[in-house]
Amino acid sequence: MSATFNKIILMGNLTRDPELKYTPSGTGLAEFSLAMNRKYQGKEETTYIDVTAFGKQAELVAEYCQKGKHVLVDGRLEQQRWEDKSGNKRSKHKVIAFNVTFLDGGKRATPETGAGADDDERF
Repeated sequence: MSATFNKIILMGNLTRDPELKYTPSGTGLAEFSLAMNRKYQGKEETTYIDVTAFGKQAELVAEYCQKGKHVLVDGRLEQQRWEDKSGNKRSKHKVIAFNVTFLDGGKRATPETGAGADDDERF
């Protein structure tokens, strides 16, 4: 059996307010999108990636983050596959967040403590 490793770290700005939903079992699920800019050879390129957070972290992300906020996300990469209405096979990558750190400063919150000192927020 060979070893595998799936971890991704992204820093960018939210492109929209997080959308908070709940699973049938009552677990929070927050979906949002990040934009990351890269400059090279006088050009700028923007990459967009969808992110999903779960549980108390999802609720905190939905409460404290909104469009334009700067965050650091670490998690795992997941590929979704589906067939569209025309029968074409489609796929996209998204990140399942382990931790979301709010980098714009302000109230600190964690899934364990709720709220704390004024500085970067870690969810």
